[in-house]
Amino acid sequence: MAEFSLAFAIEKFPEVLKGVPSMLIVAVISMLLGTIIGLIIALCRIYKVPVLDRLGALYVSFIRGTPLLVQLYVVFYGTPLLADTLNREWGWHLPLQEMSPLAIALLAFTINSAAYQSEVIRGALLTTDSGQMEAAYSIGMTTSQGLIRIVAPQAFAVALPNLGNIFINLIKGTSLAFAIKVIEVMAQAKIVAGDGYRYLEMYFDASIIYWVICWICERLFVWLETRYSRHEKRMAA
Repeated sequence: MAEFSLAFAIEKFPEVLKGVPSMLIVAVISMLLGTIIGLIIALCRIYKVPVLDRLGALYVSFIRGTPLLVQLYVVFYGTPLLADTLNREWGWHLPLQEMSPLAIALLAFTINSAAYQSEVIRGALLTTDSGQMEAAYSIGMTTSQGLIRIVAPQAFAVALPNLGNIFINLIKGTSLAFAIKVIEVMAQAKIVAGDGYRYLEMYFDASIIYWVICWICERLFVWLETRYSRHEKRMAA
């Protein structure tokens, strides 16, 4: 068995780093889009919007109950098939067959992220005192104004730690995107490892990259929590 070559790992580390931009693109964009979709789902479930309430619950249950890798394959193979069916049967002209692997990954990770974020946001909104919305109504605010100005800031403080965990899990989850031909950190490590059949060294490099980026994100969310809590205390004072 070949020995671990630290020199090879150090030499090829910059090559593995080339996969970081794709990883961050998938994680950041899917997190942002997932927040918007998750908020909509959470509000539909809280206010019991007919039909959408049930559909939202079913969607969340399905996504949370199936592996991310399976979801990636379903979106990767199912999106072109769905587009072809809609184009043929309904006369639509959806260019989904030409979607790049990166776009497919963004779609799949957004769908996954939205389900988990909807539960975090719903839980955070439900923890706020219902009397605050009644107070908002009493001074002439609409429901949307009360949510944005009073409830949302408090709910955000509650949701922030869990949102941070979701984002870190998204970063680690991008390691599965190589399965649908996205060249991110894990795929880049496999490509470089193929040159000298030094897979352990490249997986070691990839693990260091994931660890450092997740640590930075963890520190960032801790800083945000501290800063936001101080802001809330000043507002309350």
